[in-house]
Amino acid sequence: MKKFSKKFVTWIQEEVRSGRMVSGEKLPSEQELSEQFQVSRQTVRRALEELVKENIVESRRGSGSYICEDAGILLGNTERRADHEEKRIAVMLTYIDTYIFPVIIREIEKKVTQAGGILQIAMTDNSVAKERMHLEEFLRTRRIDGLIAEPVKSGLPNPNLDLYQKLQKSGIPVVFVNSFYENLTIPHVSLDDEKAGYLATKHLLECGHTRIAREFLRQMTVRGKMRYAGYTRALMEHSLKIKNRQILWVDSEDIREMEMESDRILKRLDGCTACVCYNDEIASKLVKVLQSAEIKVPDQISVIGIDNSSLARFSEVPITSVNNPADEIGKCAARILLDKIDKNMEMYSAEFAPELVMRNSVKLYNEVM
Repeated sequence: MKKFSKKFVTWIQEEVRSGRMVSGEKLPSEQELSEQFQVSRQTVRRALEELVKENIVESRRGSGSYICEDAGILLGNTERRADHEEKRIAVMLTYIDTYIFPVIIREIEKKVTQAGGILQIAMTDNSVAKERMHLEEFLRTRRIDGLIAEPVKSGLPNPNLDLYQKLQKSGIPVVFVNSFYENLTIPHVSLDDEKAGYLATKHLLECGHTRIAREFLRQMTVRGKMRYAGYTRALMEHSLKIKNRQILWVDSEDIREMEMESDRILKRLDGCTACVCYNDEIASKLVKVLQSAEIKVPDQISVIGIDNSSLARFSEVPITSVNNPADEIGKCAARILLDKIDKNMEMYSAEFAPELVMRNSVKLYNEVM
């Protein structure tokens, strides 16, 4: 019995490890297995019980025995699926058709195509539930060879972190873009957000502004936290106090309603000569709010954004912004992932240094006076 049990367990493990058996697949019946291995059904049953204890097989009453969902992960199944020859890379972003994301996708697709692969695109709408749905699908089907992902609400506790770890254990490498989860040791490619917040604030200080403590940024992301850290560092270097009443926190849903919340925004901006914005999207919305209130930018208030997107370039008042090299981020993320898949090279994180792009939305404070 022990000799057969070991032989049978090894056979199942190899079938799963090689990908010939996949999660959810039903095993032959006890009768079929006993005939195949020429042992009694009782001997087969005991071997299956051993596999159940190892979480490789699960028994479903009245239905039979099935390969467990995480069996491939436990056994380190790193074999590429036999149903396609091309590398299949998934790109999962919060949004894919607006802001800097089309540039990131375009550059990733170029690299993947050049490497003989194909791209699969998924969108989470910045939703934890949708992120989980996609991750579970990647794990269940094992139809991807690598994942480039933008975290969802990275500044908040996230119940999906275990799924990213399962992807890694299953041999599917992951690279984050734009941000990262602080509790995971997964490489990321992004702008140096702390320096970006610092550079934007420092520029306003050098232009003579001191009442710039009113900042619009996202509280739910690591990017927002890092940009805020840079902002506070610049103020403290100039011995300026951080005033909570001069900070307005917003999230992606709030951005769409900024013009409807103009009274609240203008009240917080009262007495300020400048505003640092979390990104260009917020900056462009703020310019519209100020113009509707007949407040001139930059004559009465200066505005600066981060990302140097088309929203900054084509705003009615072109907005000074900190460049976020979306094209280089896309190229770098794809290169790191493909080097891991094709050459088994060590993965690493990369943060790009920010650069200020000056336009017409910032003015010297003494000229305003």
